[in-house]
Amino acid sequence: MTALTTPLRDPAQGLSTHVGLRETVAQTMTLAWRATMKMRRNFEQLFDVTIQPLLFTAMFAGIFGGAISGSVGGYLPVIIPGLVGQTVMTACVATGVQLREDMDKGVFDRFKVLPIARVAPLAGPMVADTLRYAIAGTLTFVTGIAMGYRPGGGPFGVLGAIVLGIIAGWSLAWIFTWFGTIGRSAQGVQGISLMVMFPLTFLSNAFVPTDTMPGWLRAFADVNPVSHVISAIRDLANDGRITADTGWALLGCAVVVAIFAPLSVRRFSRKM
Repeated sequence: MTALTTPLRDPAQGLSTHVGLRETVAQTMTLAWRATMKMRRNFEQLFDVTIQPLLFTAMFAGIFGGAISGSVGGYLPVIIPGLVGQTVMTACVATGVQLREDMDKGVFDRFKVLPIARVAPLAGPMVADTLRYAIAGTLTFVTGIAMGYRPGGGPFGVLGAIVLGIIAGWSLAWIFTWFGTIGRSAQGVQGISLMVMFPLTFLSNAFVPTDTMPGWLRAFADVNPVSHVISAIRDLANDGRITADTGWALLGCAVVVAIFAPLSVRRFSRKM
């Protein structure tokens, strides 16, 4: 039995019943549906993936377009894919904060007596959050197209870029989920998450080419996994190409999940 498929201990029997892969998936999707219903009843949870893409796209393109590319239109192929990655990363922060809030409110106490897989209460809301990432990526591209952006990769290139953004968002959300399990309050989790999120997004190639940076900063930006994700999104959206950056991005996502998913489940189980 692994940490990802073993259920919480049943206090009535003092035993743990093994939960198989099929049951784990079913339980995860049930909790994902619960999280989706919560979003529908609390629309404020979608503000960061509905209002922010519109605001940031117009703001950053207008401010930096002339200075970096000579015009807003020339800057859009750079900034639109970069904002997809940046917006998805910002949306990831809410995953850990919401988890900490639910734990503080005792929402997860009811799961103590349920024979469910330990990963389900964590993975369920994260599956639901993929809807938020899809909304963020789609609205960013729609706003860019309205401003004159014409993705050379066509519809399939844009679709591939959005899918890659969703995969990256779901993977990186495990980091912030872990923060949610170790933080003492929702405010503390948010503070820690922003301290990680801002360097990863702004010290990358999301807004400017790395060859304009000082040597030490360029070295960090070039190895930053977020840079590989954004480069892959640019190649898909602008050229319709799957490049080596796509492979590096997917590998980085797999490594993040392999490290932080077990850490999150183990810490969450101890909290329970």
